[in-house]
Amino acid sequence: MKAKDFSRRQAVGLILAVTAMPKAALADVGFDAWRADFRARAAASGISAGTLRALDNVRFLPKVVRSDKAPPETARSLGDYLASAASPQRIKAGQLMMARYPTLLGRIEQQYGVPRELIVAIWGMESSFGAVRGSVPVMSTLASLAYEGRRRNLFEAELLAALQIIAAGDTTLSRLKGSYAGAMGHTQFMPSSFLRHAVDFNRDGRRDIWADDPTDALASTAAYLRAKGWQTGQPWAYEVRLPKGFDLAHTGRIYPRRQRDWARLGVTYASGEKLTGAANGALILPAGPTGPVFMIFDNFHVLKTYNYADSYVIGVGHLSDRLAGRGPIRAKFPGKPWDMTTAERQELQKRLNALGFKAGRPDGVIGEKGRAAIRSYQTARGVPVTGVPSRDLLAVLR
Repeated sequence: MKAKDFSRRQAVGLILAVTAMPKAALADVGFDAWRADFRARAAASGISAGTLRALDNVRFLPKVVRSDKAPPETARSLGDYLASAASPQRIKAGQLMMARYPTLLGRIEQQYGVPRELIVAIWGMESSFGAVRGSVPVMSTLASLAYEGRRRNLFEAELLAALQIIAAGDTTLSRLKGSYAGAMGHTQFMPSSFLRHAVDFNRDGRRDIWADDPTDALASTAAYLRAKGWQTGQPWAYEVRLPKGFDLAHTGRIYPRRQRDWARLGVTYASGEKLTGAANGALILPAGPTGPVFMIFDNFHVLKTYNYADSYVIGVGHLSDRLAGRGPIRAKFPGKPWDMTTAERQELQKRLNALGFKAGRPDGVIGEKGRAAIRSYQTARGVPVTGVPSRDLLAVLR
């Protein structure tokens, strides 16, 4: 038999063998090939052979990929979300943590200028004050998400950062655990954020956000926020009241004004008192004009770098307000935001998306992204730009 004939038969045999493999085995073959390629690229970037051994036992985790792909079945209303974010139990637990670590939190606040109650609020939202830090091997999580491919560049960069964390000696491979998204520690840092912003606040030679002791994790969170532009003494937001007949076209985070200018338009604190602040603020209507209205400031956008969802920022901000002794939100949450049913709001989002105006996932929650899509649609049609969702607008889209 000629060598060329033999190689052809080998190739045919290999194809038939691979075709007959179960899906799980095929995934393993593909994953192993991707891992070998990634290992070579990581080595070329300067990662040592010793550190690369951390990839030896990395496994493909289908559950991680399923979790990443599956959106929530239904979007929670902001009212429900805030009821959980600032529940009586979480407020009480946060108060206990503030009482347990007064000296540590005071030092962090003094050094970074971030209020202690905000750091504790993030801690509570991210890991229930350290009780749920994640138990999934971070290397396998990031490798699985990178191999799956939808955001390969992102997760390969995070995996490379995780290798650099091990090389730096901040933690060991066995302790490098986190969530199904690869976030780690008390305040759920991604590896790249850890490399850029984590600090060794207790000066033990390691930036240890995984330890039971939350010192480094809480200080690292404050260091992150300061690096992103946190302004000491400025609120994240506060609740306001709009006068009757207020032109909603003035609202939206892209339209900041001086507070005295808002006051001239009849906007007041939620209590009804006159606005007195100096910083520029913008008005957002996360549940429509009949729900709570917030005047947001630059620090609101700083918090969005931690988690981009407005609901998360409002949840953390409101929880921090409660921990600081401020009261609950005054306005009630409407049963039908924007006076539209959930199905109608979802249809509005779907129709805007179909026309190329990016209104976000059609979950019925029309926030700033949805309002921006409406403004773009109105601009394109040459009609008055309000950014306001309504049944009338839906009728036009139909």
